[in-house]
Amino acid sequence: MRSIVEPRVRRLVAEHLGVAEEDLSPELSLVDDLAADSLDFAELAVAAEEEFDLSIPEVLLDGVRTYGDLIEAMVGLARARLESQAPRVPVVARVRRPFAGAEGTLERTGLLTPYLAETLADDVLHGGPGARIEVLLPGRAEEKALQHVRDTLAWLTDRGVQVMVHREREGSHGHHSSAA
Repeated sequence: MRSIVEPRVRRLVAEHLGVAEEDLSPELSLVDDLAADSLDFAELAVAAEEEFDLSIPEVLLDGVRTYGDLIEAMVGLARARLESQAPRVPVVARVRRPFAGAEGTLERTGLLTPYLAETLADDVLHGGPGARIEVLLPGRAEEKALQHVRDTLAWLTDRGVQVMVHREREGSHGHHSSAA
């Protein structure tokens, strides 16, 4: 989850507090080092709520002092939201690395939990430039499940990853897919 949340929070903090992304480290004090005040925290919270489509309780921000605290708080909120709202969808995911042939394909199966989504994101991001991910759902999967998988992995497209989500054809056992 951290690999999904941290880059997005890093960008938001840099934009809203006027600091270079590379200068942000877990021990950096938002209050002491960057002189962030309650208005800065409120603006940052609104931006994060929009970015992650979640609600940030004020009490949560009361305990945030460092950039690392902020990351931990956001990871916790994102994980709790995913776990409470996410349908448990069985998937077969194939991460394909360019120019590596059949040996460059990593396949994982399981229920799409926040943990599996994070693992898949790590797999594809470590695949290098041109890596892509194909996710197959059972042929009987509802459109809501397909959209959930697309939404969960959509942020990867901003990182240059091609994301394909399909239903398996009935009786194909995962060997062929049709676009949903």
